[in-house]
Formats: sequence, structure tokens, C-alpha cells
Amino acid sequence: MESYELARACAAALSEKKAKDIVILNISEQTVMCSYFVIASGTSSTQVRSLGDHLEETLKKKHGMAPVRTEGMREGRWGVLDYGDVVVHIFNEESRLFYYLERLWDSGQNVEHYED
Repeated sequence: MESYELARACAAALSEKKAKDIVILNISEQTVMCSYFVIASGTSSTQVRSLGDHLEETLKKKHGMAPVRTEGMREGRWGVLDYGDVVVHIFNEESRLFYYLERLWDSGQNVEHYED
């Protein structure tokens, strides 16, 4: 699966569970760490955890993929699921505003707001 297709699959899985403000950032020109960030918000710590669980289950079932690493999902404020070339960040609304990753990585033409 190509990196962009994986990023779209992640965004679609998050959308299925009603994640808010899903963004796909192409950061391949800015870093070698990965090619895409997928960023989404949940309205509560419970939803943030649920979004992460659903993403893991969906990618495993549909694509046979598991994250290389996950961090922070238990706390429900900001979780990261690392799929190699695609890193997914799931925030509660307050943490997303504080870290504002879109601002840090936006180069003017690399942001896609995901819509079903």
C-alpha cells in the first residue's frame, strides 16, 4: 500500500468513529521521519481512546497492518500511532489547540482536510 493510500485509509477509519477535523499533512519534503501525518480530534478522552482502538482494529482487519509503535493512548489527551511512513496523531480538542501541529508543518500546499 502506498503511503498516501495508507494515510487516506487511516483518515477513513477515524471518520467512521466520528473524529473531528481530520487533516492529512504531506511532510515528505520537510523531514525524513515519515511522509504523512494524519491528525484528528476526539471530543473526550474516551473518544480519543476509542478512535485509536478502532484505527488499529480496522487497519489490521482490512489491510493486515499493525502500528510499529503507539504512545499516549491510555491517557486520552494525545495518542500517536506510528505506521512507519504514516504517523497518526489523535488529540482531545484542548491538546490539539495547544500543540497545533498543522501550524508547525504547514508549508502552504501540503494540507488536505479529509472529507468522506
